[in-house]
Amino acid sequence: MRTLIVGLGNPILGDDGVGWRVAEEIAKVTAGRPQVEIDCASLGGLSLMERLTGYERVILIDAIFTGKKPLGSVTTFALDSLPDLTAGHSASAHDTSLRTALNVGRSMNLPLPEDDQVLVVAIEAQKVYDFSHELSPAVSAAVPLAVEATLELLRSNQEGE
Repeated sequence: MRTLIVGLGNPILGDDGVGWRVAEEIAKVTAGRPQVEIDCASLGGLSLMERLTGYERVILIDAIFTGKKPLGSVTTFALDSLPDLTAGHSASAHDTSLRTALNVGRSMNLPLPEDDQVLVVAIEAQKVYDFSHELSPAVSAAVPLAVEATLELLRSNQEGE
């Protein structure tokens, strides 16, 4: 099963770059595994959907701000467990949710993973708009935890094949 791991965010916006940092660490561990591809991207919606084309499983790594957990908390979940907050929002195709974009792609018969095969590793962050290449201390300390969470998702999915 082809798996794509994508670190999302912007590496020059402080904690928003944590997805990239985690993906870079995972790339070191998974080198030489042709069934796993690692990428970093600053994409969302339709553009991200296009990047997921051709993969059966995807793990997205990104900063998240819920305000409900301590900074640096790492959470994993399937995309289909998130509410689709932009469902019915039709102001612009540029701001559609990933779930909506995936449904559009599937309606065009693109080979895309099912929502329950799009997994998310989220790192609780707050400083995602500050221009900086540095992560805050709490988010930086969470990088190894997010790497391990991602590798665990990768292992558990491979065992289920």
